[in-house]
Amino acid sequence: MGPHPAVAAIRLAVRRVLTDILDDHGRAPGRAPHEQPPSPLVLVACSGGADSMALASALAFEALRLGVRAGGVTVDHGLQAGSDLRAAEVASRLRELGLDPVECTAVTVGRGGGPEAAARDARYAALDAAAERHGATAVLLGHTRDDQAETVLLGLARGSGIRSLSGMAAVSGADGRYRRPFLQLDRQTARKACMVQSLPVWDDPHNADPAYTRSRLRHEGLPALEKALGKGVVEALARTAQLSRDDADALDAWAGRAEAGVRDADGRLECAALHDLPPAVRRRVLRRAAIEAGAPAGSLFARHIEEVDRLITGWRGQGAINLPGRVVARRQGGRLVIRQG
Repeated sequence: MGPHPAVAAIRLAVRRVLTDILDDHGRAPGRAPHEQPPSPLVLVACSGGADSMALASALAFEALRLGVRAGGVTVDHGLQAGSDLRAAEVASRLRELGLDPVECTAVTVGRGGGPEAAARDARYAALDAAAERHGATAVLLGHTRDDQAETVLLGLARGSGIRSLSGMAAVSGADGRYRRPFLQLDRQTARKACMVQSLPVWDDPHNADPAYTRSRLRHEGLPALEKALGKGVVEALARTAQLSRDDADALDAWAGRAEAGVRDADGRLECAALHDLPPAVRRRVLRRAAIEAGAPAGSLFARHIEEVDRLITGWRGQGAINLPGRVVARRQGGRLVIRQG
């Protein structure tokens, strides 16, 4: 008798990702061991919640069969009493699953960008550091289709454009470090997989705290949408994310090719050439130029680019535009100059 359907689904999702990692790593089934490159190390980021515990269990199972070294990292954000003990308990569970190395790392969460963004930044910094320390090829994250739907709605509320609507990528980070095997699986599948395997699960009270935007969206916003529009909203939003990502990738590639044609011999942006570009392409060129000049990508919003764009499309002699990172954009003699200071 085979595994429960939920367990089979999560294992299949992880197997596909590990197979991709092995392909990228140059390992091939059937090749003699002495001809193979070293086995890659894959870490799982585990909070102890149902999604990441299901992921850790599937990684432990599939890694053994595919010849992949598997470890885990749990991050203690220090935001709740006893969080250190809870993190140590999660690390112990990961070791019981057979993962090695397993690391429990504490972080200090700042205040920049709000509590959710600050915690996320601290967590990814810790995961990056752990991956570097252990020489890990990839870090698996337990984001599900439900998380993707929430991310799309948050992007829609911010009005940040098609890239924001594309949600989370299945592969992201430097050299494709972060992999999200569960983006096509719902949250309930992961929870069911934990239940049938008797895996202990910790439900973070922050996930039900209405003080957090994502929590309100999860417990109030999405249920209201499903009540008004019927079931299938989550699936539709996840599908929107993929379609938006395809469109955004195509426009980014177009902008990359177009940029060379809008610069003069000295590399300065020519306003007339920029004006001739489609708006979606032009704004991407402007965003790339601002980031190259030193504007932090995470602080550069659509409204900033719209103001710079008006120097091209609505020129009335207006002054310089101040951007994050002390970057200034101004129009000078038919050229757009974007530089720090």
